[in-house]
Amino acid sequence: MKGKVVQFRRGRHRIHEKHFLIEAEGVDSKEKATKFVGKSVTWKSPAGKLIEGKIASPHGNKGVLRAIFEKGLPGQAVTTEVEIK
Repeated sequence: MKGKVVQFRRGRHRIHEKHFLIEAEGVDSKEKATKFVGKSVTWKSPAGKLIEGKIASPHGNKGVLRAIFEKGLPGQAVTTEVEIK
């Protein structure tokens, strides 16, 4: 399943470098988002490098997912696609 990186997980004063918010296709509620918890996520860089992560929890009530990546993604990853397995 495809998803899109929306933003870093952030607060007022801090950005969590390894946490990202992801919008998955067809997921529009918190109930649908909870089904993805525990699944793996893969982001592919333009150079072909793969960075793995895991869906940790839903974020909010509109079906956005929170994923934690092993290394963290670069800032250029925002608005790019990820693969949810």
